[in-house]
Amino acid sequence: MSSEKARQEIEELREKVNYHNYRYYVLDSPEIPDAEYDRLLRRLEELEKQHPELSSPDSPTQRVGAAPLEAFETVSHLFSMLSLANAFDAGELLAFDQRVKNFLALPKSEVIAYVAELKIDGLAVCLRYQDGVLVSGATRGDGLSGEDITPNLRTVRSLPLRLFDGDKLPGVVEVRGEVYLSKDEFRRINEEREAAGEALFANPRNAAAGSVRQLDSKITASRRLDLFAYELRGASLPVREQAAALQLLKECGFKVNPHWRLCHGIEEVVGYYQQWQEKGEELDYEVDGVVAKVNSHVLQADLGQVSRSPRWAIAYKFPAEEVVTYLRDIVVSVGRTGALTPVAMLDPVEVSGSTVSRATLHNEDEIARKDVRIGDKVIVRKAGEVIPEIVGPVAAERTGREKPFIFPETCPDCGGPAVRPEGEAVRRCENPACPAQIRQRIEFFASRGAMDIDHLGPAVVDSLVTAGLVQDVADLYRLDKSELVKLERMAEKSAQNLLDAIERSKRRPLARFIHALGIRHVGDHVAEVLASHFGNLEAFLAADLEQSNQIHEIGDVIAQSVHAFLEDPRNKALIKKLLSAGVEPIGAKRAAEGAPLAGKSFVFTGSLFSLTRDEAGELVRAAGGRVTTTLSKGVDFVVAGESPGSKYQKALSLRLPVLTEEEFLDMVRGKVAE
Repeated sequence: MSSEKARQEIEELREKVNYHNYRYYVLDSPEIPDAEYDRLLRRLEELEKQHPELSSPDSPTQRVGAAPLEAFETVSHLFSMLSLANAFDAGELLAFDQRVKNFLALPKSEVIAYVAELKIDGLAVCLRYQDGVLVSGATRGDGLSGEDITPNLRTVRSLPLRLFDGDKLPGVVEVRGEVYLSKDEFRRINEEREAAGEALFANPRNAAAGSVRQLDSKITASRRLDLFAYELRGASLPVREQAAALQLLKECGFKVNPHWRLCHGIEEVVGYYQQWQEKGEELDYEVDGVVAKVNSHVLQADLGQVSRSPRWAIAYKFPAEEVVTYLRDIVVSVGRTGALTPVAMLDPVEVSGSTVSRATLHNEDEIARKDVRIGDKVIVRKAGEVIPEIVGPVAAERTGREKPFIFPETCPDCGGPAVRPEGEAVRRCENPACPAQIRQRIEFFASRGAMDIDHLGPAVVDSLVTAGLVQDVADLYRLDKSELVKLERMAEKSAQNLLDAIERSKRRPLARFIHALGIRHVGDHVAEVLASHFGNLEAFLAADLEQSNQIHEIGDVIAQSVHAFLEDPRNKALIKKLLSAGVEPIGAKRAAEGAPLAGKSFVFTGSLFSLTRDEAGELVRAAGGRVTTTLSKGVDFVVAGESPGSKYQKALSLRLPVLTEEEFLDMVRGKVAE
């Protein structure tokens, strides 16, 4: 067969196999018997083997699994992948609706259109398509970037490798979806693992997450994962509403959960929630609540986000399962800031699909408020189905042998005084040389969101501190291989791996370094804000309280905390020690001195034609300005795109300068050219 004839037959076969995949895995309505489907696929495999020059990553033959990877690469999302705030009762959902109206300056009587969707209990993924062809798939990660798991996602049969009618979504788009396992498939996998003597998965979500993160995609392919698409992101989408986006995703070949509903007002969302709270068990997959999203993309853009959560969506969670078990003891752990946290030691019990033997009690006031005693029968649940917590004791079953817990006034690890500052709920060990604090600080410093040092888990950190090799985080950069190999369970190869990982961490972005320092009230987002503002470590270290206080998103409490940390002689010495050991944070991009938009603030409203909101924001920041989502008299410019919504009217009422998209671009280009 000539190459041209082979190409024609391959294209026809791919189209047929993709179509029948869609009929079987998405519509659950096959048109041909399995034997006929297998014949088509085998013929396609045979032709591609004979003509390797015609192979293509979007071919259905690529679903069988590729060669094992050594590690996952990191891929950046084009649009940040936000996590959702939670509501746990109807009152919190109604409060969310009121916040939306308040932010948009709408009257209480206004009816907002929401799309209500089932919250699938799986693993969120980000799929990137270029001109209709899948080019990458990643986990959520930190919201800005995740692990590249493209080979594994190719094995999910309901995920289109090439979109139907790709002309509807030209260019680059990102599709968000939830990878999950059906209840039947979960049972099948666990039955196989039990027969093989392997540990069982606790629940379908854990099984799905574990399957999609296999380095060997052939293992993933054997697990029969499924996927629901639920969100579409792109620079110039042909739809302006979530309901239309779901319909478009379906037309392009994605499996979209059929149970979504367009709700006119938050009360209809409550009704939808009540319906599925009763019917959820009938489904062949796990759901743990309902997601409510403002339907209009224009209003979504106006609402924006707070930290890493959108203002336009919320997860209304089903009630957490509650169980009863014995509280055997209460122990106190010491955190990196010296905070003493009481932890309940429980008789192991199954809660929401996993075994729980420990639960936090937060602080001594919480213990007193709940009147929890050692020896009590207690009610346990998972807060947000993640963190185990004690609801309270079963007081009616007390025998009189239960013992009240007396909170220690000394650190349980070093014996130093534990002081509770006036007005605070937490006691703290004031000994900076406390081994427990040292261990916790090192673990935090090495964590993925900070300096990201592989091979430095709790057991290794404990060995290093116990052996006296590390007294602070800077000592990590002075470790010697000859000392490491003397530690228990530390062979030459593992010692070298650790040293290599430590060496790689010397050049991390400034934001990660600031976060890793462990400054109170400075999480990853605030660290990004600080790094973006100051640009380099020298400027950050030299900042005074007044400078920090003037940064957008940095309030008095954070500014004072940063200032106090940087003024502490011990912290100054630690940072100097880190720098002398070769740690060299990579500075954030900053606008040059005298940048055209320096000090100017912008609010965007409505849909832009030539670029995305993120791209417009980058233009502002590159020219020295800043972007905010809140309208006030202090805003310098409002950029109004198509269908600008309520922010436009509010801008007019505040007499703020309003720019068209063209005027905004002219301002940026003209200023930059100068």
